[in-house]
Amino acid sequence: MKRIIANPEILGGKPIIEGTRLSVEHILGLLANGMSHEEIIKAYPELDKESIHAVLEYAAAALRNEIIIDVKASKQVVEYVCALCSYNTDLSLIISVY
Repeated sequence: MKRIIANPEILGGKPIIEGTRLSVEHILGLLANGMSHEEIIKAYPELDKESIHAVLEYAAAALRNEIIIDVKASKQVVEYVCALCSYNTDLSLIISVY
């Protein structure tokens, strides 16, 4: 199953479908404007039904404030984010350092 990732070097760090430059925001916009899953897959053959499902799962988790996402980040960025998290107890992150 394709996953949603964020990489500061791709689309400014927006969540994207792994292996593409397609943002979650873009795919949600297509769905909101009435495109079917099949139409999106036809327009973007690198996607499959699991990709679309991952986008919807991500959006649902975002609304519940339960986002877990792999972010490509340096150790300094991770330390900075961890420091920010210590000030906000409603925010929980799982961070992988690459």
